[in-house]
Amino acid sequence: MSEKTFPLSKSQLERLTETYETPFYLYDEKAIRENMRRFTRAFSIFPAFKEYFAVKACPNPYILKILKSEGCGADCSSLPELILAENAGMLGEEVMFTSNETPAKEYVYANLKGNIINLDDITHIDFLENALGALPELISFRYNPGPLKAGNALIGKPEEAKYGLTREQIFEAYKICRERGVRRFGLHTMVASNELNPEYFVETAQLLFTLAAELKEKVGVSVEFVNLGGGIGIPYRPEQVAVDYDLVARGIKAAYDTIVLPAGLDPLKLCWECGRPITGPYGWLVTRALHQKHIYREYIGVDASMADLMRPGMYGAYHEVTVSGKEEAPKTETYDVVGSLCENCDKFAVQRQLPKIDNGDLLIIHDAGAHGRAMGFNYNAKLRCGELLLREDGSVVQIRRKETVEDYFATLDFGGLAGFKA
Repeated sequence: MSEKTFPLSKSQLERLTETYETPFYLYDEKAIRENMRRFTRAFSIFPAFKEYFAVKACPNPYILKILKSEGCGADCSSLPELILAENAGMLGEEVMFTSNETPAKEYVYANLKGNIINLDDITHIDFLENALGALPELISFRYNPGPLKAGNALIGKPEEAKYGLTREQIFEAYKICRERGVRRFGLHTMVASNELNPEYFVETAQLLFTLAAELKEKVGVSVEFVNLGGGIGIPYRPEQVAVDYDLVARGIKAAYDTIVLPAGLDPLKLCWECGRPITGPYGWLVTRALHQKHIYREYIGVDASMADLMRPGMYGAYHEVTVSGKEEAPKTETYDVVGSLCENCDKFAVQRQLPKIDNGDLLIIHDAGAHGRAMGFNYNAKLRCGELLLREDGSVVQIRRKETVEDYFATLDFGGLAGFKA
């Protein structure tokens, strides 16, 4: 079972809302640090280990600096993410640039900064060489195992995904790069998202270790790191169980000893690019109940919307909802908790058993610390909410302010309408 907690009492949260208007995200620095240390300890059994935090999960410089201080690098997929990582102190090969359909200028920037470039397709070899003038010393490729590896419900079947090289292309790609002067290599895959079965990651490691051994034997290429991607899930539902990092690490280490050591690839660096399990459980979206609607269902209308947290409306993702100060109250009511977007899918909870909610109550949406604020948008001219950080000393700082109407209009040219005819 996964206990859903919140670090502030009702009175503390109410006082916070006197300074910061709801809705807002709140992240717990102490909990993020403690979790990252557990993650690092588990995988320290390998000769070398690196977590490249998936910047897309929570692209905030405060969060990135916290993770940098805990030994993390950054997994980036765009130029702004590269800049965010750089400004957080993640430099050189601490940054892995894993993008797809990438403009040449972004490859140029990553190469200029000495970041690891992880290519998504065999045709990108020529594209990269043309962009840079020569291939970099170090290149990695993203492998798509197709039907050799089952995906999961969230990410789908690998053979239907747009990402990565086929098995046949992988061998050819490393051969081409070796012949063109590349001297250092990495290997990467990402075949699941929000997976809770520990054995899935052990099987993924076995797949990559075996491929690495074959690359050495058939192509003469020794990869120096294997990146298992992300994919480690979190228990969004209270009845689910969190992934045991130690169990996963021991299972992968057994595969390492069985496959990597006999192949002469030791020491082989093990890498992850997790985002969700690092910050997800330690961020919450706080929103206030504004309206009640009594028609065919009972509705609670809140001041947040799908524009603040897309996951439930986008693909029916579950997030636990609690009511501040009513955590122990009996769940006597059945509500849809909804936002103000002009879309019927703008719902945080559907037919959810909750305590009686009154207008003005503060609702806490749990496990929103990854792929939450990061996936916000401005449809309906909604203004995205701000982000707060609960520091280890108990103080709270604003790490991203709420958007304003002026922000929304900043990219528009009202003056250009003079004399305009439709």
